[in-house]
Order: sequence, then C-alpha cells, then structure tokens
Amino acid sequence: MPYVLGMDIGSSSTAAAVARRQDGSWARPEVVPLDPRSGVVPSVLHLSPDGSLTVGGPGTDDPGRTTRDFVGRIGDDVPLMLGGETCPPQTLIAELATWVVERVSAREGGLAEAVVLSHPAGWGPHRRELLHRALWDLDLRNVTLLPRPIAVAESHAARGFPGTTAAVYALGGNTFEAALVRRHPRGTYETFGLPQARPALGGNDFDEALAEHVRTVLGREFAGAGGQDAYPHRLLLAECDRVKQELTVGTETDVVLTLPTGAVRVPVTRAQFEDLIRPAVRATVDLLVQAVHSAGLTPARLDGVLLAGGSARIPVIRELLAAAFPVPVEVEPDPQLTAATGAALAAGQVVSPRRPAPQPRSAPVSGGGPAVPARQPAEPDQAAPGLPPPRPPVRIAPLHLPKASRLALARGRGRDG
Repeated sequence: MPYVLGMDIGSSSTAAAVARRQDGSWARPEVVPLDPRSGVVPSVLHLSPDGSLTVGGPGTDDPGRTTRDFVGRIGDDVPLMLGGETCPPQTLIAELATWVVERVSAREGGLAEAVVLSHPAGWGPHRRELLHRALWDLDLRNVTLLPRPIAVAESHAARGFPGTTAAVYALGGNTFEAALVRRHPRGTYETFGLPQARPALGGNDFDEALAEHVRTVLGREFAGAGGQDAYPHRLLLAECDRVKQELTVGTETDVVLTLPTGAVRVPVTRAQFEDLIRPAVRATVDLLVQAVHSAGLTPARLDGVLLAGGSARIPVIRELLAAAFPVPVEVEPDPQLTAATGAALAAGQVVSPRRPAPQPRSAPVSGGGPAVPARQPAEPDQAAPGLPPPRPPVRIAPLHLPKASRLALARGRGRDG
C-alpha cells in the first residue's frame, strides 16, 4: 500500500510515523515502533570495531565509540570524533535517517513515496544544505526538510486545533525551542518572528535535578568508597526518568535503588518534583514569551499554545504556560511523537498538495448597479499580496536503498538487536 514517512530526529530520541493512502486520501498517520519497548529509539550511535554503526548504542557506553547530541552540532567548524576518526554531524543524522528508512521499508514492504524530516526552527540555509548533501550521499533523495514547529502545528491541526496563529513549545531531552506559526489560506503553516532556543535545557535536566535530590536525601549512604557514588549515574538517571513519567499522572511515587547496603526507597511527591524543576520551566516560558514579542504580538493575541516533546505532559509546564498565556494550551497524549506525526502529514502534502479554496464568483451590487468582477486567482508564478509565494511543483526523485558507506549501519540492528 502506498505510504509516506515522517521522521523527527531529536537531540535525545528519534521517532517515525507513516500515513497510508486509502480511497484517494491519506489516512491518519500511525507511529512506527522503532523500539518495541517505547516506540522511539535514542538518538545515539555506536561505532563497532568492525566499522558498523548501530543505533541506540550498546548496553554500556564507550565514550570513544558512542556519540549523541549530534543534531545540534550541524554547522560547527569542529567535527565530531568517533572511533578516533572525524565525522561530520550531518553524516551521523543521515546515517540515522537511513536506518529509519530501511526499517520502515522492511516493515511496509516497499519504499515511501515521500519522506519529511523535521529540523530545529532556527536552522538557516547553510545547515539545511549540509544535511541535504549528506542525505543525498546516502541516496536519500526524496527527503523534504521541514521546521519542527510546522510539523507540530500540522499534528495539532489534524486533531482539531482550529486556530490560525499559535506558539509552539517544544521541550526535548536536551533542547528547548519556542517559535510562532501561522496558517495561511491555502491551509499550510509557516513560521514567523524570531525563534528562541536553549540547547542545554530539556527534560534530562529535570532528571538531573531529581538525581541530585536523591543524593542529598541519602547522604553518606549513597557515597561509596573514596566518596564515589555507590550507584552508576546512568542507572540513577534512568530511574529518575521513570519517576518523572509516573509523576505526570500520579501525585507520589518512590525512587528505588539497589545500593551495596541493600535496596532503598526515596519517596517523591509531585509537588516536591515540581519545586525542583520550576525555575527551569519558568525559563522556558519566558523564552516563549520572547518569541511572541519578537513578532510584535502579545500572548493574548494568539489562538493557542501547542506543546511537543517527551516532557511536555508534566503538569507544572501547563500550569506556568496557562498563567502567562490566556489562550488554550494543547498537548497530545504522547507529545514525544507529535513532530513525527506532523511530518508524516506534511509528507502527504508533498505528494498531494492542498488546493487553494475556490474564489467567489462575481455578484451584483445591491441596488442594481454593475456587477463587481470576482478576483481572479493568481498565476502559478505569482503570489497574492501579503502571502508567501506558492510552493513550486515538487519533483519526487526515486528513493533507492542507501548505498554502503564507510560508517555502514548494521542491517536490522536497533535497540532490539
């Protein structure tokens, strides 16, 4: 069955969704379970000694052969080091995109008619061109790059958001970005104003804040010989992430650790957790307000605030946003998948663009005066005043299975491999 693919490669996780053609239109996108345990796969790559690049990394980190946070490095003058070799970050994103395309192609029994990959709102032409070239080098030649806020807006609109102008609040694991979007008459979205971003602020910081709270509560019991932590830091963060997710729906839970002295529990209430992260959340809300002011607007002039990102369901986020924005604050059931779903919806538009609404025909002026001619639609190479130029025809190049690269992905290997 024909389908299109949407991908969201974030700083900490990667998600994908497909929309299938049914009865001449595109069905609601379905999330592709890249990881059977969570639906998304960590945006982590590990270079094995044999030169293969695996997604998600091994069970234990090897700093010299494992890389993460490479999305935000595109455009840097200093390349990443992986396995003792230099590797441009755009190549790593292209390799991860290749893995997703191959995995989805195997699942669907064929290649996508179009692929849309979301990217940060602040990317300019230089970064987009770098990624396009890296994708082309791996024979991914039908990939359209789309600002993530637009993908978020597309997903919310498909779920019934009726507004025209909205602020997008996207909180990832290691990054935060705020941007404005508006829908013009032909039905598609565009960004405007000045996007705001905080690369070092995200849901992982909330895990770190809770981890520090646990260390403080346990005191000497947590410290092992020589003052070193008696519990691996990565395991502590994983447990804090679990607790963070539980507190989005519950009001209290326990951080459970197994120390050399035995199992311990640290009770945590939602109020305690929110007090720990409130300053960081307030900083993100302030950035969103700045984005609104950069466009000459006020929060009250928006139609809504659209949330995305794995930590967007934390109640204190909606609480502080509602206090600053007197408009609806919208969040989907799993905001970690919002951008990928919206990218799939946009991919359907690449193949089957929305048609402009028909113009009204001429009508007589009351009182029997002469007829007023209806406004004629603009020519294909013209744009109506105040609107962006129409999208040029999109020529879809065939998508070939990616050719082997020096950093070849281990076929069929992911977090479940």
